[in-house]
Amino acid sequence: MSAINDTRSTFEKYLPLLVGLLVAFLAGKALKRTFWTLFGMYWALHATGIHLF
Repeated sequence: MSAINDTRSTFEKYLPLLVGLLVAFLAGKALKRTFWTLFGMYWALHATGIHLF
């Protein structure tokens, strides 16, 4: 029965982990970009005299 698991290649074995890491990495980059964009927009408005908070 264990012969079925042994026939999987290393790539197939770790593919879900690699895809998960890639998704987490890209999501982190997107969150970072969103944060700095919103931060910059806030300070641009703040500098012009428009205070949101």
